[in-house]
Amino acid sequence: MISRLVVQTFVWFGVMGAVLFLSAGTLHWTGAWVYIVVMVGLSLTMGVALARRDPGLMNERLRPPIQKTQTAADKILLSILLLGIFGWLALMGFGVRFGWPAVPVWVQAVGALVLLVGIWICYLTMLENSFAAPVVKIQKERDQHVITTGPYSYVRHPMYAGAIFYFAGTALLLGSWWGLASVLFFIVLLAIRISIEENTLRTGLRGYDDYATNVRYRLIPLVW
Repeated sequence: MISRLVVQTFVWFGVMGAVLFLSAGTLHWTGAWVYIVVMVGLSLTMGVALARRDPGLMNERLRPPIQKTQTAADKILLSILLLGIFGWLALMGFGVRFGWPAVPVWVQAVGALVLLVGIWICYLTMLENSFAAPVVKIQKERDQHVITTGPYSYVRHPMYAGAIFYFAGTALLLGSWWGLASVLFFIVLLAIRISIEENTLRTGLRGYDDYATNVRYRLIPLVW
């Protein structure tokens, strides 16, 4: 499992780095190097810790993003999301290539902190929920049940809340105003995916309706 984690981490962020630097037309992009190094380091560190604590969840998260048991709607949306991420990275790279207005260095530093907050929220979510698979499905073989504690006591989809911080922090760290504006696209996709996931959970997971009644907000406390 650890070897799969290492390989997938370097392949995933290797492809991300290639998209960033090729679209930028240069390797002299400090923000991109910081992003890649930080993400590889955190992915390996947290991944190893999670594999030791919850091997079942780690095994789920290492599976392909498109699976047979996944709903058709989620397959389509997740494909759009993945393509959107690479298009988003290329957009920010082209900003470097063509000299589009960039954020100040101190804002990039703030972006790094926002990115770390997003990753921390996602990690806390995985520590609390052993069924936090990357695809929408009911894990009957693992006796999936409703999680109501930790970040799930505040919102029903804390992983997506963390993802918003991740996208915003990444755009700022990479120094792109256009990248930050594009985060709205991902928020819309996440909102659609929440609808797909809620329908699946309400239909197939006993007790989820009661949980949704008690925890009113899906993504942002006091907002939605």
